[in-house]
Amino acid sequence: MARREHSDFLAMLEGYRLTTAEILYRLPDHPALIQSYIWQDYDLHPRFPKLTTFLDFWAAKLEGPLFKVTVAHSGLVKPAELKLVGSEFRLN
Repeated sequence: MARREHSDFLAMLEGYRLTTAEILYRLPDHPALIQSYIWQDYDLHPRFPKLTTFLDFWAAKLEGPLFKVTVAHSGLVKPAELKLVGSEFRLN
């Protein structure tokens, strides 16, 4: 798990941000009904290449036609949050 957290932090430093998409799609057997699916990963704003790849896969391979996709993203690491430490204190 530590490797995943380390790679996520490196991705954030490269500009990736936590992205959440609510995907609404029609049920194949009952097209009048709409189901919700939540997708979440680190992705690049504004093109969202990972989300686009996932939605292309969905459209090509899954039966439930897409109805609506709502995207939200957040910058978890901001320049103001990264501070250099001027002093170091050690406790024995």
